[in-house]
Amino acid sequence: MKFEIASELAYEIHSPTTLLINIHALRSPGQTIIEETFNIEPYIRIEELTSIHYENRFIRLEVEEGTNLNISYKAIVDASHKIIDQRELEAVPVVALDGNVIPFLFPSRYCQSDKLSTLAYKEFGHISNVYEKVLAIVDWIYENVDYVSGSTNSQTSAYDTITERTGVCRDFAHLGIALCRALTIPARYFTGYSYKLNPPDFHACFEAYIGGQWLIFDATRLAPLNGLVKIANGRDAADASIASIFGRYTSNGITVSCRALDDNFVPFTHENAYHKAIAVNAI
Repeated sequence: MKFEIASELAYEIHSPTTLLINIHALRSPGQTIIEETFNIEPYIRIEELTSIHYENRFIRLEVEEGTNLNISYKAIVDASHKIIDQRELEAVPVVALDGNVIPFLFPSRYCQSDKLSTLAYKEFGHISNVYEKVLAIVDWIYENVDYVSGSTNSQTSAYDTITERTGVCRDFAHLGIALCRALTIPARYFTGYSYKLNPPDFHACFEAYIGGQWLIFDATRLAPLNGLVKIANGRDAADASIASIFGRYTSNGITVSCRALDDNFVPFTHENAYHKAIAVNAI
């Protein structure tokens, strides 16, 4: 499925500042970038970096003096989505996990799974099928946490969300990850562009490792699961932040869009997930 994605970030820089920008679509076997452009006004020399662990793409730039900085990215991306019969999915025991999957079992900065194990086992421990267990986690979050724009900040963790029962997509993803890990299900953070997300913005959800593959889940139910273009993965948002800025600045706005270029798009929603699983950007 081909998507046209675009984003613009505007900042007022007050002092010498270094920025790490993470808005490029990920290159992977299941996600092909057909064309892309990246512009900065005023012009500043940039350096593209790739994360060693997650293949995330970062742009590093240094602003030496105060200025108004405008960053824009646009791309056409062919993103594949694999539909899987959920009856074929089985849990992978820890002893059989690949080494690159094991880190996604551990607690992390925003996903304190060690603090949520009692709740996780009380609510979901009785469910034997691992895929159905993750679906139950997603349903529980949707039913028990209110989606309220602006209700949290960059310091909010899964433990805070379970206490305050409000959050945005980032918080819903962190809570889903933490509850999965508490039940010995590897889970990782997903950030990307999302088709039909209203209002348009960058979107966060999570992937769980089931049956030897990463499957996508979104407790917000705000967008079709096959309408996602991946930017980055990580243990949590700390590994996949859209912008990490070291210096004094003011954000002057973010604009994001994602448009399907194929006419035959059929949305894969949360309701579909009870019958079929979906792996995003997979072949």
